[in-house]
Amino acid sequence: MTTTRRSVLAAGLALMAAPEVAAETTPRLRRLSPRLDRMIAPGTEPEVIATGIRWAEGPVWVPRGDYLLFSDPPANIVRRWQRGRGVSVALNPSGAANTDPRLVREPGANGLTLDRDGALLIANSGGGSIDRVDLATGRRTVLADRYAGKRFSSPNDLHVARDGAIWFTDPPYGFQDGDSSPLKEQPVNGVYRRRPDGRIDLIDGGLTRPNGIAMSPDERQLYVSVSDEAAPRIMVYDVDQRGGVSGRHVLLDAKAMLAAGGAGLPDGMKVARDGTLVCSVPGGMMLMTSEAEPLGLIEQGTPIANCAFGEGGRALFMAANDRILRIALRLGWQG
Repeated sequence: MTTTRRSVLAAGLALMAAPEVAAETTPRLRRLSPRLDRMIAPGTEPEVIATGIRWAEGPVWVPRGDYLLFSDPPANIVRRWQRGRGVSVALNPSGAANTDPRLVREPGANGLTLDRDGALLIANSGGGSIDRVDLATGRRTVLADRYAGKRFSSPNDLHVARDGAIWFTDPPYGFQDGDSSPLKEQPVNGVYRRRPDGRIDLIDGGLTRPNGIAMSPDERQLYVSVSDEAAPRIMVYDVDQRGGVSGRHVLLDAKAMLAAGGAGLPDGMKVARDGTLVCSVPGGMMLMTSEAEPLGLIEQGTPIANCAFGEGGRALFMAANDRILRIALRLGWQG
C-alpha cells in the first residue's frame, strides 16, 4: 500500500471516525469490514467496567493474578480491576511523590507493561524514568532515567521485546509547560531503546510528539504514534536483527480524522499475534490491518487513549478518558 493510498483511506474513514456528538456517550463498536467478524462476534458491544478516573491510561493484563492494572497519571495512582472484586488502588503514588504542580501536570505512572519475569514496568511520567516493580514485594527499581547524561522528560509508553530490550517514548506531556519547561533537559522528544545490558540508544529524535509504541509479532517493524495536532500520524520503522532501525515512513495519516471532528489524537496501541493493530486515533480505538486498512472503530465521543489484550486473549481493555472499557473477543482469533 502506498502512502497516497493510506491518505485516501484515512480521508474516507474520516467521516466514519467523526463523533456524532461531542460529549461522552455509550461506547459502541462501528464495524468497517466483514473481516472484523473473525475477531469480534456480530452484536458484541463494549462495556464500561470502571469509572471515576481523572485520565485513564496504560492498561496491562496480569495473568498470574487474573487482573487488570491501569494508570491515572494526573492522580498519581495505578488501579487494579478484577472480575467480581471491582476496582482497588494498587500503587499510590505510582510515579513521583511531592512534585511541584506548577511544573508537573502528570506526576504518576503512564504506560504499563510486564517484563519477561512478570514484573511491572512503568513509564514514570512524573519521575522521568523507566521503573520496574516486583508485584509480589512492591520493590521498585529505576532501570533508566538518563540519556547522554541528561534526564528524560516524561516517559509515556513502552514495549518489551523478546530479548528483554525496552523500547519507549519520551515526550514532554508530563510538564505543565511542555517543551519550554525549565525541567526539560533532553533537546529532543525521543524514541529510545534500553538494551538488556542497560545501555540506552536514541532511535529517533526527530518526532515532535512521540506517544504510543509497539512492535509487529516478528519484531521486524516498530510502530510509533505521533500526537501532534498539526501532523497526527502513526509511523512505522524497519528493524533489523540487531535492533537497528531504518526506513521510517507514515503508516496512517490521521489529519483527515482530526479535521472531521474525531476526538483525541494517535496515542497508545497494541499489536495482536496475527499482526492486527489496535490503535488510538481521532475518533476512538481503531482495529486495522498492518497495511492500515480499517476493520472497526470503538468510539464513545471522547478520546480513547490506550488498550491491552487480556483474559487469555478473550478481551480487549481500553483506557477511555475517565473510564475503562472491555469488549469480548472470539476465543482463539489471534491464532
